This record gives sequence, C-alpha cells and structure tokens, in this order.
Amino acid sequence: MSFEQLLLIEPILLALKSEGYLKPTPIQEKAIPVVLQRRDLLGCAQTGTGKTAAFALPIIQLLYNEKQLQQNQSKRVIRALVVTPTRELAIQIGESFATYGKHTSIRCQVIFGGVPQNPQTNTLKAGTDILVATPGRLLDLIDQKFVSLEHLSFFILDEADRMLDMGFIHDVRRIITKLPAKRQSLFFSATMPPEIQKLSSSILVNPVKVEVAPVESTSNLIRQALYYVEKTDKRSLLLHLLKDPSIASALVFTRTKHGADRVCKDLNKGGVKAAAIHGNKTQSARQNALSSFRNKTLRVLVATDLASRGIDVEQLSHVINFEIPNIPETYVHRIGRTGRAGVNGIALSFCDRDEKAYMKDIIKLTARKIPVIEDHPFRMS
Repeated sequence: MSFEQLLLIEPILLALKSEGYLKPTPIQEKAIPVVLQRRDLLGCAQTGTGKTAAFALPIIQLLYNEKQLQQNQSKRVIRALVVTPTRELAIQIGESFATYGKHTSIRCQVIFGGVPQNPQTNTLKAGTDILVATPGRLLDLIDQKFVSLEHLSFFILDEADRMLDMGFIHDVRRIITKLPAKRQSLFFSATMPPEIQKLSSSILVNPVKVEVAPVESTSNLIRQALYYVEKTDKRSLLLHLLKDPSIASALVFTRTKHGADRVCKDLNKGGVKAAAIHGNKTQSARQNALSSFRNKTLRVLVATDLASRGIDVEQLSHVINFEIPNIPETYVHRIGRTGRAGVNGIALSFCDRDEKAYMKDIIKLTARKIPVIEDHPFRMS
C-alpha cells in the first residue's frame, strides 16, 4: 500500500515524498483511515513502529480541511492537543508535525516543564492549531489561563503506559476533566495493563482497536548477543568493544542516573566521545547531547530508560544494555531503538551474576534464544 491509497492530501504527500517516506508502516496503514473517518482509536504499538505519523498525518489533514472551510477565522485556537510524558518525546512529536505539515498553514507549538514558561506563553498568545504538551506544564498553563481547550476537536494521549510508570496518571485524569465532551480521542500505549485499560475506557467512545508488534516481540532486523561478565568488568568490556570501528553509533542503557554519569565519565576518560542523558540534566544539555548524537559528532549516548523514550535516531547501529533491565518489557523497548525503517541493527547485553534472573525473564517473554558470546577477554569465570 502507498500513502496515496490512504487518501492523504497533496500537501502531506509532498512532505512525505521530500522526506523519503514511500510506504506506510502497519500502524499507519491501520490507523490513518480510522482517524480520517473521525472515529476514536485505541492503538497498541511500541516505540519505533511509526505511530507518531499514524496520528499526526490524519490530524493535519482534518485540521487543514477545516481551515479551508473557515478561511475567515481571525485567531488561531487550539484544535488538537497531544499529551506525552517526556520533554524529548514532546519535542520529537512537534518536529514531526512541522515536517509533515510544512506545506500547509497548520501551526504547532510544544510546551514542557523544566524551562522558563515565558517564551512558551508568549508564543501561545499568537495562537496555535496544535499543542503538544507534557502533563505538568499543561496543567500549570491551563490554571494560569494561558491555555484554553474550549475549541478542542482532537485529543491524543501518547505513551499511556509510560505515563503510568512516571506517576502522571493523576495529572492525565485532571486533564481529561478539562476537555470538551464532544471530541475525537486517540489513545496510544505500548502495553495494556489493567489501569491503562481502565483509563482508555474513560477517554474513548466506541473506539476502533489497532494493534501491531506486541510488546513481547523483537524485530527480526535486530541481531542480539549476550555477554556474561562480572559487574566490575563491564566498563572494561564496553571500552574493548568500542575499539571496533563498525560500531558507528551506540545508545548505552543504564538503570540509574548515577550509573549513566559514571559510564559516560569512564568512556570519555578512555578516549570515546560520550554524553549522558537523564532527568537530572538540564533541558539544554539533553537537547545538545541528542543533537550531537543525531549528527554523528557524538559516538555514544548513555541513557536511562525514562530519558530514552522519545529518542529517535536514524540508522542507529547498536544498542548496548550495560545493565539488564529488571522489567522484561523494558528490554524490548530498549533494543527497539535500533533495527528501524528496514535497516539492520545490533543489540548487545552485559549480564552479571545478579542479573541472570532478569535475563531469564527476558528470554521467557520474547521466546527467543539470545546467542552468548564466549570469545572476549572479560568472560565470567
């Protein structure tokens, strides 16, 4: 199927073509017609499946068509609201709307916490069609009367399960009470635990359910490998592997912020250019690190799981689990950062004695045996 067959308008098709996107992903193929039919949608899809475009493309089209009918509208009002858990993901979604809507007059603004609000409120005064927001800053600006949702037609809740993980569910419920009753709602989550199912039923009306790439699946494009290594030897093993020039770029995962900083320090000391990204870093530091990683001036980015949601880097060659996650689904999300858009990727995992139980749970969830690399100088005795 082509994007043309999804009945997208010419300005959007032109933008997609200029970005080199020729065929929709499965989530886009299933979701776009549903949204264009003005139906509520429940989407179960993990990061890396193309779900941002699955809602951004039809929302731009619907807003564009409305504007064509309302040429005399003097002031822009917020017609679509996207709520997402992290600053990085909010910025990425905003960039996607700007890219896909560049041949339309649709305007999008992104707001998030951790930075001064004045630049955001000044831009809001000029009006916007689409608002992408993190929960806390959104509620703050609603309470201060900088944001009005009375004209809202579309509400999108993205990464709902991550909202739960980060403790934002209460904020999301508060936001829902401020939405117009008559609206189209889209709800996306990588997993559907009971509390998320309950939340979706409070938001959606007779939704169409779209599900692709269940969380227990790992892409066949990702070659996985496992290293058993003592905890004290992990940093030495990482530096040893990074001597291989075929590792063009590596996203390294740790479980804690302190661990990320420590690994980053050791890498730079060992001659490998690296930066860490986590919740204790300033917004500018996080964005600078991510930009440097995307433009290949930075070879290694060390991240915690919460900070990583929203990191989307084209042709990322390697994901390295410096520490094994204690939640098996997190492993799937981590390695899904590579092996995207039809390009092969490699996921390497360092497992110490205390993490063997975590690895066992991961293998059970994915139902896939991970090859063990024995030939390395730091093999566990």
